[in-house]
Amino acid sequence: PEQIFSVEGLKVFVDRRQCEYKGKEIKLTRLEFDLLMYFLRQVNRVLPRSVILEAVWQGDPTMTTRTVDKHVETLRRKLGPFGKRLQTVIRVGYMLTD
Repeated sequence: PEQIFSVEGLKVFVDRRQCEYKGKEIKLTRLEFDLLMYFLRQVNRVLPRSVILEAVWQGDPTMTTRTVDKHVETLRRKLGPFGKRLQTVIRVGYMLTD
């Protein structure tokens, strides 16, 4: 059976790499999807930017922590009201709240 993450109107179909919010499909890039999955698997944990960078971008030396900021910003926008759950932890990183 396909793994599905379902949280307050957000559904993520892992095998198909698809996401929808309240029945409406959200088009995510590969990196945005990987970033969302990382947050969903780490709910309520403060994640430093450097840890996110290593986990999602596999330590690509051309990427900086600012890359994480820009992708989180885009992901928040695409997720609509659900995106407000992606909280900024000042001077540290981010946390997805349940």
